[in-house]
Amino acid sequence: MVGSGKAVAPVLRAPLRSARGAASPPAPRPLIGRVCTAGRPQTAARAGRKRGVVGSGTRQLNGTCVGSVDMELFLHYSLIPSIFIILVLSFLQRRGHRRQRDDTSYLLGSHFGIIMPLDFVGTFSNRWSYGIAFGATANKIMFLFSEGYQPLQIPQWAQAFVLLIGGIEVGLSHFPFFACLSSEFRLVSAILGFSYSLIWFSVTVLYITQCPHGQLVGKYEGIILYWPSLLCLAFLLGRFLHMFVKSLRVHLGWELQAEEKPFLEVHQAEHVKQLLRKAPLQERKKSWFQTRIYEWDPCFQFPSRMIGTTVLAFICLYLFIVIEFCVFVYVRDKMAMLEGELENYITSTNGTGTLTPAALQVKELFDVTQGVWVATILPASLTCANYLFHILACYREHIKRLWSGNKNFLPLTFRNPSSSESVVAIARYSGWQIAYILWGYLIIHVMQSLCGMVVMYSLVLPIIHNKGLEMLRGLGIGTLTVAVVVGIMILQVWIAASFFLQPKMGTADKQKPLALNNRKAFHNFNYFLFFYNVLLGLGACLFRLLISCVLGTWLIARIDRTIMQNGYERADMGFRAWIGMLYVDHYHTNPVLVSFCHILMTGHRERKLQQAIKYWRLSQSTGPRVSARSRTRWLLLQTLINNPSLIMFRKPKGHGSQEFTQILLTCSES
Repeated sequence: MVGSGKAVAPVLRAPLRSARGAASPPAPRPLIGRVCTAGRPQTAARAGRKRGVVGSGTRQLNGTCVGSVDMELFLHYSLIPSIFIILVLSFLQRRGHRRQRDDTSYLLGSHFGIIMPLDFVGTFSNRWSYGIAFGATANKIMFLFSEGYQPLQIPQWAQAFVLLIGGIEVGLSHFPFFACLSSEFRLVSAILGFSYSLIWFSVTVLYITQCPHGQLVGKYEGIILYWPSLLCLAFLLGRFLHMFVKSLRVHLGWELQAEEKPFLEVHQAEHVKQLLRKAPLQERKKSWFQTRIYEWDPCFQFPSRMIGTTVLAFICLYLFIVIEFCVFVYVRDKMAMLEGELENYITSTNGTGTLTPAALQVKELFDVTQGVWVATILPASLTCANYLFHILACYREHIKRLWSGNKNFLPLTFRNPSSSESVVAIARYSGWQIAYILWGYLIIHVMQSLCGMVVMYSLVLPIIHNKGLEMLRGLGIGTLTVAVVVGIMILQVWIAASFFLQPKMGTADKQKPLALNNRKAFHNFNYFLFFYNVLLGLGACLFRLLISCVLGTWLIARIDRTIMQNGYERADMGFRAWIGMLYVDHYHTNPVLVSFCHILMTGHRERKLQQAIKYWRLSQSTGPRVSARSRTRWLLLQTLINNPSLIMFRKPKGHGSQEFTQILLTCSES
């Protein structure tokens, strides 16, 4: 999304001077993966202003680490081996449908087929390997999120194209990871994938060892920011090594070749079997964890897309929290400088200045804000982490409802979505889910901090300032006021139920019927409460606004739930992407549909095999051959003899056919 990182981009970029001596200054470059300076951010910034910070490949200055590895430059150069691996795998890939001979592409034969990184719809095997491969891209995703990809000076309106180019470059540089995992040529892809993963792992380790500290985090910045990617790359190295050993054993004949990917997955077949079984009379008792948190279903598996999105979202959330904390440290140091100036003013005036009370309040505000912000980091993080798990649970629940034909949980405008929008939605979902989680964390953190400020100023600080009795008095008056208002509202409901409704029609009725009683008293009741309810409505309107703001900000990261009013759900683009993704998965991975197609394909394959065997037997036979027409007539005669009731339904085709039918009827009667 364009402009998604403008709030944090200025802090994530370091002031770099041009090493070429160009007239115009270079585009701002991100601090992550560029220049690492030991010590605190202010010390590094001062050192950069005094001595000058130059690009990679130059000499090391005092207090400034300039390594020989430039991760941004390596990203560009990694396209060379990436394209080579793609060409090799494409050459090995056979094309299913060759073009006409008059096309010049016939020179390539059946080579250079289209390779795909992974099946975003129907892949249920190798799910965690694909998820870890997505996790290896986390640092580059955050690099794009902070809008650090700016190789050229461009106008603001063209920023979307540059980010699109950056996204394509990041995808192309990490394409070999996915292509080697999904390739059919296991031995070659294992060697290529291991080599490419080793290159990325070695360069990342070299970058961290040369510049372990930096301007953003300070000490051990490289380890803090890059350990998730290193862990993912190490896992990929082990995965490709395992693939190589297994493929080599198969190539040498020590093991049997693994079966091809089945069209019908095991869990899909088990789901259909479960539908065909008779439901038990009494359901088994579930534990507290199964009832309240999550119940594992052996007949369901999440697709690779959902696993990869969740893994990448967790790593990006971790990096975002680290960056946010670093920004907080930067702002805290600036606030400390302002507090120092305020203390100097208070000291110079001996506490008798006209601005002394305001200065003390500002200093207290700074202290409270810092404490509340740090205290709410953990709750906001746990909230977003819980959302990621809850979204997986909601995905399973929603897709199962669609499998059963239940669409009542969807708004009316989403029950027949556009096919084109659904196809685009499955491409948007993963990226939008990660962006929603990151921005949702920041918004939830701000909201929780504001709530903490309210608690501090209304409850904690009065006690610290020896104003606890006044606080309790105000709290009691406020609570009593709210209790009286709520009590009057409850009293209205009780009066209406007791005096203005007719009695129940039956003893089994849960409530009285909606039929008025004592109409004159009811109209007087409405008249006198009309003026009071106008004033009460003002408070109810503000309460509605407050609840809407709280719920909207609290659920902003939930892409599976719309925060729009009924009738305006289509304005929620994230929810539209969620619904479109659900429909694509529903139409392409429905176990009943897949099982039906599997039965058709299996039957067709068996019929072709039987026909081939029959033709082979006929070609090998030396005896008399029987024509297909004679065999069909013989089977027809046998069917009519065994089922006489079908004789009358035969269409007559001449005098001979009528005589044949009459003979069959006579034989059947006798």
